[in-house]
Amino acid sequence: MKSKFKYFIDQRSIRMFFLGFSAGLPLLLVFSTLSVWLTKADIERSTITLFSWVGFAYSFKFLWTPIVDHFKLPFSNNFGHRKSWLFFSQIMIIFSLILASFSDPNLSLFFMVISFILIAFSSATQDIVIDAFRIESVSQKLQGALSSMYLAGYRIAMIVSGAGSLWFVSIQSGETYLLDSWQFVYRIMALFMIIGIITTILSKEPNIKRKITGSSNDQIKFTFSILTSIIIFFIIYLNFPDLSYENKLLSFSYDLIKILISFISILLFLNVFVKINFIKTDKAKIAYIHPILDFLKRYNKLAIFILLLISLYRISDIVMGVMANIFYVEKGYTLEDIAFFSKFLGLFATISGGILGGIFAMNFGALRALLIGSIIAALTNILFAILAISEIDTFLLASVIIADNIASGFAGAAFIVFLSSITSIKFTATQYALFSSLMLFIPKLIAGYSGLLVNVVGYPFFFIISAVIGLPVIFLILFINNIQISKK
Repeated sequence: MKSKFKYFIDQRSIRMFFLGFSAGLPLLLVFSTLSVWLTKADIERSTITLFSWVGFAYSFKFLWTPIVDHFKLPFSNNFGHRKSWLFFSQIMIIFSLILASFSDPNLSLFFMVISFILIAFSSATQDIVIDAFRIESVSQKLQGALSSMYLAGYRIAMIVSGAGSLWFVSIQSGETYLLDSWQFVYRIMALFMIIGIITTILSKEPNIKRKITGSSNDQIKFTFSILTSIIIFFIIYLNFPDLSYENKLLSFSYDLIKILISFISILLFLNVFVKINFIKTDKAKIAYIHPILDFLKRYNKLAIFILLLISLYRISDIVMGVMANIFYVEKGYTLEDIAFFSKFLGLFATISGGILGGIFAMNFGALRALLIGSIIAALTNILFAILAISEIDTFLLASVIIADNIASGFAGAAFIVFLSSITSIKFTATQYALFSSLMLFIPKLIAGYSGLLVNVVGYPFFFIISAVIGLPVIFLILFINNIQISKK
C-alpha cells in the first residue's frame, strides 16, 4: 500500500490534480451558478431551463473530438499536439468567462447565451484533451493514481465555482441583486483558470507518435465539415416537435428517436461532403469509423457487454443523486446541515474514496475495483432508505452522506481507470469521449423520471429501487471478468 501511495505524490499526479481543477471549474458556472444568477435577475423560469441546453456540449463532445485528434494548431510543432489544444481550450475558457462577465440578462439574453455556449464548448474541448493527455502520459498501472488526483482537483473546483461563487456574491450584495457582483465573480473564476494554463506550460507532451494526415487545406475542410455537421445536429434536435406523453415510456422512446434521427442526419450530411469530394473518404473513416472498428476488433463479442456496462455503471448513484438534496429538504434537515455535511464533509469523503478506488485498481485491477464500486454504490442507497424511515438525526445524516460520497469517489475513480484501460492509444481522444458520453446517456435519461417515481412509491421504496437497478451491473462485471479469465 505504501509503495503505491508514492505515485499519488508523483509530479505527474500533482499536475493532473491541477488539470482536474481546471476541468471542474467551468462546469457549475454554466449550470447551477448560472441558474441562481438568472433567478436573482427575475428571469422567467421557462427561459432559465432553456439555458440547460448549453449542457449538450458535454453530452455530445465526441462529435468534434476528431478535430482535436486530427487538426494541427499552428503552434503545435514547438508546443506539442495535446498541449497546444489544451492551452487553446483554456485560453478560450478564460476569454468566454470574461465575455460572460459583461452579460446583463435583463439587457440582452442573446449575448449571454452566446458567451455561455462558448464556455461550454471550450470546457468540453478541454475535457477531451485532458482525458487523452492522462491516458497517454503514463502506463496503465499508474492510471489509478492519476485518475484519483484528477477527481480530487475536479471536486474542489466544483466547490469553488459552485458554493464559492455564491459566497463571493453574498459578501458583496447579500440577498439584494447586484449585477456587478455576478459579473465580478465570473472574472474571478477566469482568473482561477490561470492554474490550468501554468500546469499546461509545465507539463510534458505525451510521448506518442502522432500521424496527422492530409494537407493544411484538407484539415481546414475536414474541420469545417465537422463543425457544420454539429450545428445541423443541434438544429434538427432542438427543432423537433415538442410532443408530451402521459406515458413516460413513450416520452423516453421519443427522446431516443430524436437523438437517433439527428445522428442519421449528420451521417447523411458527411456522406454528401464525401460524395462531392469536399472531404476525403479516408479522412472521414479515420475520424469516426476506425475508432469504433478498432474497439469491436479488440473485444469481439465481448464488446457489446462492455458497452452495456459503460451505459449502466453509474445508473444507481445518478438516479438516486438527482433526488438527494430534495429529499434532505423535504425530510426536514436545515440548509446549514445539508451544506456542511453534503458539500464540506462530502468533498473530503469523495476525495478519500477516489484515492481508495485508485489504489485498489492499481493493486487488484480495474474490473475488481469496478465490482467493489458497484456493490458499495448500491449498498449506500439502502442507507438512504433507512434514513428516510428514521427520525431526523444529524449524526445519521452525516454518516449516510459520508458513506455515499466515499462510495461515489471509489466507483468514479475505478470507472475512469477502467475506461482508460479499454481505450486504444491510437484513438485515445475519440474512443474515451464516446465512452464517457455513453456513460451518462441512459442514467441521465432515466434520472429525469426520478421525481415521478418518488411521487408513486415514496422515498424509502425509491431508494431501494435505485439500489436494485444496480444489480445487473454487478452481474455484468462478473460475466466480463469470467470471460476474460477463461481467455487467459
